[in-house]
Amino acid sequence: MVATLKEFGPDIWIADGPIITAAAGFHYSTRMAVIRLSNGSLFLWSPTQISDALRTEIDALGDVAYLIPPNSLHHVFLGDWQRAYPNAKVYAPRGLAQKRRDIRFDGNLDGAMDSDWVDNIDLAVIRGNLITTEIVFFHRQSRTVLFTDLVQHFHPGWFKGWRAFVARLDLMVAAEPSVPRKFRAAFTDRSAARASIRQVLEWPAEKVLMAHGDPVTENGQAFIRSTFRWLTGG
Repeated sequence: MVATLKEFGPDIWIADGPIITAAAGFHYSTRMAVIRLSNGSLFLWSPTQISDALRTEIDALGDVAYLIPPNSLHHVFLGDWQRAYPNAKVYAPRGLAQKRRDIRFDGNLDGAMDSDWVDNIDLAVIRGNLITTEIVFFHRQSRTVLFTDLVQHFHPGWFKGWRAFVARLDLMVAAEPSVPRKFRAAFTDRSAARASIRQVLEWPAEKVLMAHGDPVTENGQAFIRSTFRWLTGG
């Protein structure tokens, strides 16, 4: 069997899922992360499409305790995972509980952390954006920051036709990973967003994971500082 999970660092694995079609026909890659907590249970970030092979590999790592959609856009496969792991807790970022009334949510991702995570994972709520409120996570053991849609990077040629033109304007296919222009424009409270990013910059990051883009494997803090210079000014 071909391995679905790839080790990304101490107690963290990633799995790339299928390409999905979103608004206006734009195609997006998908990626999830599996983090093993100190108590041996598993924290699943942005769960992508479930499969028997993926479940087998995950179950070999530990018991799935948390299913975490990191913003209100990454929820397509969440119901399938909840049916597969009905005892796992699911926390909702702002706006998702109203969108997915078919899913049982056990709490809100509002800046508070579950006691099971506190020794392993930090989070920052990126507030003040009209598109979505994204929760950025930091896995301490691997020194990895996890972004979802706020930072993206698609290779040239990923989009075709008029979508390729829009993607270039939006910085989705820039020379390096970037915050798309639509997200920049959607920040109505830049002061709140700036404070959140400064919280992220306090983390001793070495690596950066994105749902849509190749991982950054070194100098993560410097990468984040450069990526958000348009917001923080520093």
